[in-house]
Amino acid sequence: MELADGSKAVVDPEVQAYVSSLVTALGGSGSDEDGRYVLGDDALACLRDIKRWLKLYDEKANRLDVARCLAELNLVGGDLLQILAGWPENETDNKIKSRIALACVELLVPLTWPLDKGVEMTVNHHRHIPFLQLAQLGYKRSIVNYDGARILHTVTRVALPSMAVALKDRSTRDENVIRMVLYLLRNITMIAPPPGIQDDGDEIEISRSAIIDAFDYQDILHLLLALCSSMGEDFNTQDVVVMEILFHLIKAIDNETLFMNEKQLDNHKDDELANLLTQEAGMRRANARTAPTRHSRFGTMLWVKRDDGKMSTVAGQDALMNTARSLDKMDKYKKFKPPTRASKEVKGPMDFDAPEKLSQRASNNLKAFVEDFLDSGFNPLFQNVRKAIDRQAERILEYHPRQFFYLVSWFLEAERVRRQSKKSQKSKKAVEKDTDDSFGLVATVLNQEMFITLNRAMEKGFEDKSWDDLKASMKCFTQILLTVQEMSESKLDEDQEIAENILARIFYEETTHDRIANIIRTFKDQGFGYLDAATDLAHVYIRILENYSKQNTDLQVRSRRRVRRKKKAAREAGEDDGEDEIIDDSDNDDAQAERVSRERKFDFKRFSSRFLTQGCIDTFVTLASYYQELKPEQMKRAHRFLYRVAFKMDMSIMLFRVDIIHLLRKIIKGPQGLDPGSKMFKEWDELVKHILRKCVKKIQEHPELIVEMLFSKTTYTANFFQYGYEMQTIESKARAAAELEVKPGFEWEQQIGVVVGALLDRNEGHLLEWLKSQLSSAEIERISWEGAGKPVQSVETDAGETSAVPADPPKAPSIVAKPNDSTCRTAMLKNGYLRLLMTLVGLRRIGDENDIDTPWVFPSDLSAAQLKEALTLIKGAEFDPPTFENGYNAEAQIRRVSAAQNRRRAAFDDESDNGIDDDDDDAEILFPAGGPTPMSKSDALTALKKTRRKRRRSGSEEDGLDEEQLAARERARRAKDLEKQRRIKSELFVHDSDDESDAERDDAFFAEEERTRARVRRGLLVAEAIGAGTKVSEKRKPKARAVTVESDSDEDAVVAVSPPSSGSRKRSVESGEEEMGTETPLSSPHTRPSGAKRARLDTEDIESLVGSPEVTKDVGMVDLDDDDDEDIPAPRRPRGRAYGGFVVDSSDEE
Repeated sequence: MELADGSKAVVDPEVQAYVSSLVTALGGSGSDEDGRYVLGDDALACLRDIKRWLKLYDEKANRLDVARCLAELNLVGGDLLQILAGWPENETDNKIKSRIALACVELLVPLTWPLDKGVEMTVNHHRHIPFLQLAQLGYKRSIVNYDGARILHTVTRVALPSMAVALKDRSTRDENVIRMVLYLLRNITMIAPPPGIQDDGDEIEISRSAIIDAFDYQDILHLLLALCSSMGEDFNTQDVVVMEILFHLIKAIDNETLFMNEKQLDNHKDDELANLLTQEAGMRRANARTAPTRHSRFGTMLWVKRDDGKMSTVAGQDALMNTARSLDKMDKYKKFKPPTRASKEVKGPMDFDAPEKLSQRASNNLKAFVEDFLDSGFNPLFQNVRKAIDRQAERILEYHPRQFFYLVSWFLEAERVRRQSKKSQKSKKAVEKDTDDSFGLVATVLNQEMFITLNRAMEKGFEDKSWDDLKASMKCFTQILLTVQEMSESKLDEDQEIAENILARIFYEETTHDRIANIIRTFKDQGFGYLDAATDLAHVYIRILENYSKQNTDLQVRSRRRVRRKKKAAREAGEDDGEDEIIDDSDNDDAQAERVSRERKFDFKRFSSRFLTQGCIDTFVTLASYYQELKPEQMKRAHRFLYRVAFKMDMSIMLFRVDIIHLLRKIIKGPQGLDPGSKMFKEWDELVKHILRKCVKKIQEHPELIVEMLFSKTTYTANFFQYGYEMQTIESKARAAAELEVKPGFEWEQQIGVVVGALLDRNEGHLLEWLKSQLSSAEIERISWEGAGKPVQSVETDAGETSAVPADPPKAPSIVAKPNDSTCRTAMLKNGYLRLLMTLVGLRRIGDENDIDTPWVFPSDLSAAQLKEALTLIKGAEFDPPTFENGYNAEAQIRRVSAAQNRRRAAFDDESDNGIDDDDDDAEILFPAGGPTPMSKSDALTALKKTRRKRRRSGSEEDGLDEEQLAARERARRAKDLEKQRRIKSELFVHDSDDESDAERDDAFFAEEERTRARVRRGLLVAEAIGAGTKVSEKRKPKARAVTVESDSDEDAVVAVSPPSSGSRKRSVESGEEEMGTETPLSSPHTRPSGAKRARLDTEDIESLVGSPEVTKDVGMVDLDDDDDEDIPAPRRPRGRAYGGFVVDSSDEE
C-alpha cells in the first residue's frame, strides 16, 4: 500500500494503527514515577487483545504483520519484560499480577517461536522474516541479560502453582500453563544468529555459555532436573519439550573437555595452540618455496614437453624447480569446475555437528548439571520419551526421534568420560571402590525395547534417505556399543552378564550386519558429519564383533530375508521363484512381505568380506582425504580399515587405483602432506610403504594391472589379480515352486474356479489358454483310443464251455503336456498357481520335481469324460470367476502347503494304495492275530474325506462307465485287495524259525491232519451216493466249512462240503482250537497264499475220489490246480463264519 508521500508501506497502516493503540494503552514509564513502569487501566484486556491479533491475523491469515508491528514498537523490551520485572517474589499469591504475568508469557511464546522457512513462503514472509529474526535475537538478549530482575525465574513462577497439583488432579489449563513456560524456555535456547545476517549486538551475550550461565543463575537447571526425575510420575506430556531444551543446551559440546579439570583443560588448550602453530609453520614452509622474490616481477614463461610429445606453456618461477612442480603448476591452471549441488547437511537449530566452545564457568555449570541428570533424570526422561516414540504419540514430531537418539548418545558418552575421569583423579583404593558402581544409571537405553526402537529408526532413516535421522541413530548405536564394551570389563559379575546378553542379542541379527555394511557402501555426498558417524560406527562395530566372535566360537546369527509375495518381474515373465515365494493369508499388496528366518554359524571372515566392496573402500578413502583436518582418532579409524583390507583380508588389490595411490603418497610425501611430527605419521608411513610395495609387485606379475588401475575393481577382477584365477561359482539349480493348496471348505469343482480366478487376477490368462489347449487335445486323443480299444462282445457261447473271467483291460497311454514356448515351460516349474491347477485337473509330474525338463502327463486313468469336465469347469470359471465374502480375492483362498501337511498327506494319501476300496466290505477281512492299526476318530475322518475327494478328483467314481468296465474294474480291485489281505494274514500267522519247532507238537498236528483227510473222504463218498451234486449251484445251501489239508505233493484241490452233524461240528471246532496253538509244520512258510480258503488234498486222494463209483448225499465242486496256474479272482462273497481258525463258506457260492 502506498502512503501519501508516495512510499510503500510494509504493513497495512490500519493494522499498525490498531496494534499501536493497544501497545500505548498497555502502559509506560514516566518522569513522575521515577522511571518505573506503570500499567494502564485496562492492561490485562490490552494484553489479551494483542494476543487475539497475533492469533487471528498472523496465524490464521498466515501473515507476520502484527509480529512486525510489535517488534517495531519494542513491546518485549519496553513493556512485557518491565511488567514481569515488577512482580516481586513476595507477591506471588497476588492473583491480578499473576494473571498479567501469565498474559505476558502468552505473548512471549509466539513472539519467540522459531520462524520456519519453507517452500510455501509468501512475499510477506520474505519481507518480514529477516527483520523478525534479528528482532528475536534482541528478545533473547533482553530476556537473558535483563538487569532489573531474573526474568526466566519469574516466568517459572507462573507455572509453579500448576506444577504443585498432582498429575491426576491437574486440569487442562494447568497442563497448558506448564507447557507454555517450557516452550518459552525452549524458544530462548533455540534462537541463534541466522547465517548470512549480521547482528549489531554482541554475540557473547546470546552465546551458549551465556544461556547456560543464565539458566544456572535463574534456577532453570534445577527446574529441568526436577521435571526429568519426576517424569512418568508427576509429569507426562512435558517430556518432549524438556528433551528439546536439553538438546539445544548440550548439542555439539565436547564431552572430553567438559569433564576436564582446570589443569587438564589448560594443558589441552596448550596442545591445541601448539598444533595450530605447527600447522601454520608447515604452511609457511610450503609457501616459502614458491614465495615471490624481488626478481619475480620480471616474469617467467616455460615450455614443458609432455609424454605425448606435445608442448605446454607454463608461467611463473615456481615451475623452474622440477618437472613435478611444472606439472603441478599446469594442474592449477585448469579451470574445470564440477557441478555443485545443494548441501544435504542441516544448517540451523537442528545441526549438531558444528563444535561449540564454552567458557570455563559455563563448563563447570553444565558439568554439574550433567552429573546430576545422569544420577537422577536420565532413566525416567528417556524411558518416557522412548515409549511415546514407540506408540507414535501426537506430541512426537518428525525431528523428535533425531533429538532423542542424539541426546542418548551424548549422555552415554558423558557417562563413560565421567567414569574415566574419576579413575584418573582418584587413588587406587578409591578407584576400586568407584569402578564397582553399576551401569544402572543408564539401564533404560540398554534393554531390548530400546534396541528395537533403534533398529527401526535406523532402517527407516536408511530406506527414506533421511540422513540426519540416520546420523543421530548411528551415533546412538556407537555409544551403546562402547558402553556395553565397558560393561563387559566391569568388576561386577552382573554387569558382565548383562553385557554378554546385550552383545549376543545385537550380533544375533544378521540384518544389523547387513545394515552397517550398506550404510558404509552407499555413502556419497551426505556431508562430513554423516561420514564421521558412519565410519565411527563401522570401526567400533567391526572391532567389537571381532573380539566377541573370538571369545564365542559358537556364535549363531539369524538370517532374515525379505520375501515379496508377488514380484513384478516374475509376473511379467510368467514365473514365480519357488524358493522364495511365500503365500500368506493377508491381502495381495505388492509391497507386502514376510521374513524367512534361519540360523547359521557366524563367520567373521564372511562378515568382513562385505566391506571389501569398492563403495566401502571409497567411503574410508574419502575420510582419509580430510587428513589435514582430522583428529588423531579419526585418522586412526581410516588407517585401521585400510590395514584390514590390505593385510588382514589380503585384498590390497582393491586399493590399487590411481586416485587412491595418489592420495596415499600425498599424505606422506606431500605437497601439503601429513605433518611428520604428528602422532599418526609413522603408522601411515609404514602402511603406505607396504601398500606401494605390494602394488609394484603385482604390476610386475600382471602388467595389465596398469590399465585396471584406472577403474574400480569388481569382485571377479579383484579375485583374478589377487589369486591368479577366476572366482569359482556354482550355479544353483532351479527349484520348483512351493506347493500350494486351496483352503479347506471347497469342493473339487470350486477349487478349480478359485485357482482360475487367481491366475486371472495375476494377469496370467495366457497360461489358462495353454492349459485349455492341452486338455482339448488330450480329450480328442483319449476319445480316439477308447473307441479303437473297445472290445467286441461274443454272441455265441458253447453250452459246455464255462465263461472265462475277463482279464484286466489294457491301460490307455499317457499323454504328455507340451509347453508352447520357454515362458510356459518355465511357468510349469516355477508358477505355483499353474502347478496347482494342473494337479487339480489330473496332470501328474513324472520324475524329479526340481528338473525343468521333467514332463507333465495326463495319466492313463483319466478318461475323456473327465478331461472334458475339467475343460468345461475352467471355461466356466473364466467367464464367471468366483466371488468371496469381505472383499477377498481368489489369491487369498490359496495357501502354501506346510511340511506338516505334507507328512500327513503322505500318511493318508499313499499313491501306492490307490487300488483299495473304501467300502464297508473291508470289515469282511479278519485280523485275528494283529488287528487293524489304531487310528483316532478325527484322523480317520480326515483320511476318509481326503480319500473320497481324491477319488472324486481322479474320476474313480464310475459315472458314465458301462457295466462291463465297471465289472472288470471291480474284479481287478477285488483281486488286488484280496492279495494284500492274504499277504497281511500270512505275515501275522507264519513264523519261519527252526528254534520254534517241537517234535511232539508236530506229531500231534500230523495226526489231526490225517483224521481230517478221513472225514473229507467220508463226506465226499456220501455226497456221491446221494447224487445231488448237479443241483448245488441252483439251490441255497447251508454254510459249509472249508477244511485245509496240508500235503507234501505239488498239487492242490479245493473242496467244498456240506456241514456234518452237530457232533462232527463239535469235533471240528475242538480240532480247530488245537490247531490254533500249533505252528505250520514241515511245509514251507511260502506256500501259495491263494490256498487259504481251499482244501488241499494229496494227489492219491483226489484220484481215489474221482475214480470212486459211489455217490454221496452232497457233492461239492472239485477244482484241480497246478502250481503254475494263476489264481482266479474270487467273486464277492458275504462274510463267512470262522471256527477254530477255519473259514466256513457256503458251497453254493463257489
